[in-house]
Amino acid sequence: MADFIFRISPNIVLGSYTSSRIGQFVREWGTRYILLVDPVLNEFGVVSKIEQSLQDRKIDYFIFDTIPASPDTEVLQQCLDLAREAHVHGVIAIGGTKAANMGRAVAALYHESHDIYDYLEGAQPTTGALPLICIPTTIRDSFMFLDKTPIVDGRSRQIKLLKLQQGVCKLALFDPNLTVTLTENQNASMTLQTLCIAIESYLSQKANFFSDTIVKKAIELLNYGIEGSPTLTTPRELLLVEGGCMASLAASSSSIGVASIIAYAINARYKISRSLTTAILFPYMIEDASKFKSDKLGKIARIMGLTAESSSEEAAAIALANFVRSKLALAKLPARLKDLGVSIEQLALAAEDASQLEFMTTMPRSMTADDLFDIIKQAY
Repeated sequence: MADFIFRISPNIVLGSYTSSRIGQFVREWGTRYILLVDPVLNEFGVVSKIEQSLQDRKIDYFIFDTIPASPDTEVLQQCLDLAREAHVHGVIAIGGTKAANMGRAVAALYHESHDIYDYLEGAQPTTGALPLICIPTTIRDSFMFLDKTPIVDGRSRQIKLLKLQQGVCKLALFDPNLTVTLTENQNASMTLQTLCIAIESYLSQKANFFSDTIVKKAIELLNYGIEGSPTLTTPRELLLVEGGCMASLAASSSSIGVASIIAYAINARYKISRSLTTAILFPYMIEDASKFKSDKLGKIARIMGLTAESSSEEAAAIALANFVRSKLALAKLPARLKDLGVSIEQLALAAEDASQLEFMTTMPRSMTADDLFDIIKQAY
């Protein structure tokens, strides 16, 4: 087994109404910020509460909220130009993963002098990063604690991984009250996506004793959030946020897998929801992994109470896949990729894009672009 090396840089604050104290937290790193805001949050008054906290502590800021469904390098360049002109001290990213990904990239490249595309092609930033504060409003950010972040190449619409400096994110602030902005369908697909991230981390060749321990707790919390528990009085939103935080930690010490990387590639090219795509691919990922990791899938199914202790590993894996499909049906979400309005030929391109990501080396088994496309065809 490879040596276990674990680094985590950000402080983690998790609890109800913690976002209303953001002004208190950020003063440690500066008094002038760019706020990268998911535009949908403007409809729910989330940003105004955060603004009030900043104003009360005399923190200067300006808001950038023209973030499209699948922001690319052109949007990143706009953000960088605005941040540099304003001479900001840091970045605050508020929203889902698109705001967080953009925030990580802006913080990492703020002091860099080379072209953005040099870094997308593998160059490592050499200057110090701006402090980044993340306030996620969803629970499924697998890059929260990593030293890389996904960015869409505006020239080709391919997904690329941008390398970051160590310790870009200084604070990750999880407030379960912010997740109330999601619809029931969004909650369902994002919860399944988060569960998928946790299970991918458990199945990865990069998994270790630490990630396995974190994954098991993440799955337990997410399952309580999905199914409820007669013995728990903890609010569902808090259980899901706690599970999402732990799934992100697991992904940072292990690795995401098949469903996640394909969903990133499809979103980059065709601007289709990653959470929905991941949820559709999820049961097919389980069925593929059952041929190689049935013992681990069996443990997951038993943690979730889907099968008896005496059940075979094969039966447990089937129960887990059926559980995901039942949740898709209950939420009235699409169960097939063809329902997303993309052709199989278009998805073949996405499989090729996904196969170029470094995560291919940490899959549960050795895989190629053809293997990814086989799973896509099964889910189509």
